[in-house]
Amino acid sequence: MKLQDRTIVITGAASGIGRAAALRFARERPRGFVLADLPAAGAALQALADELSAGANGLPAVPAVALAADVGVEAQVAALAAAAEQRFGRVDLFFSNAGIIRDGDENAPEAHWTLNWQVHVMAHVYAARAVLPGMKARGEGYLLSTASAAGLLTSLPSATYAVSKHAAIAFAEWLAIQHGGDGIRVSVLCPQAVDTPMIAGRTGSSAARNDGVISAEALADVLVEGIDSERFLILPHPQVLTYFQRKAQDYDRWLDGMRRFAGKLGLRRG
Repeated sequence: MKLQDRTIVITGAASGIGRAAALRFARERPRGFVLADLPAAGAALQALADELSAGANGLPAVPAVALAADVGVEAQVAALAAAAEQRFGRVDLFFSNAGIIRDGDENAPEAHWTLNWQVHVMAHVYAARAVLPGMKARGEGYLLSTASAAGLLTSLPSATYAVSKHAAIAFAEWLAIQHGGDGIRVSVLCPQAVDTPMIAGRTGSSAARNDGVISAEALADVLVEGIDSERFLILPHPQVLTYFQRKAQDYDRWLDGMRRFAGKLGLRRG
């Protein structure tokens, strides 16, 4: 999909990947943006919308609407799609990007499991419910979600994160299979560590940091390329594909290697 003259919804847009994606997408001259984040990020979100609408810093001017939304609440996700349709006529690309991270094992509080599931899985379900009818009627549309390399591999510090990101990829797979024939394109973004507020202050080594931390701006360039070629897996860290292939080729060997790696990093529990 080319982004020119497209209407784009981005969640988690006030900072990090969402903000970098909006600024990069603007260079492709889309029709308009609906940008969403939590109310606490309202000032930063509005500043981004103003920057895009004004065409600041050499960017083309692209109309942008800033809306507060909790993506774990279906009515608020539906409201984003409705706002885009009211202002710009349709939703062409829904970038379900909002995410959280909390370290925890099987004993993590129930609330942490629920929060991860709502933000990393149900938010994508809510987005699909909101925009698929219109996309299918037009015979085209794009659903893009931010998962993680943890969804293909794992997250050593966090069971809640790893499990919910695996589920996010599984749902995207299902959408691609069931609705590809309707003209709907689906991609999942699966980075390792990205220089965003989400990883700020997280101490210690990890598998992700072992392969380097990329900037959100570099990721956004990869994202545009992935959308243009309509790849299902968008991998800003290309080595993730090799790891994923090795995992599939010999699951037991991969598990043994991950146990040893976790022990080396002091991340194995028990």
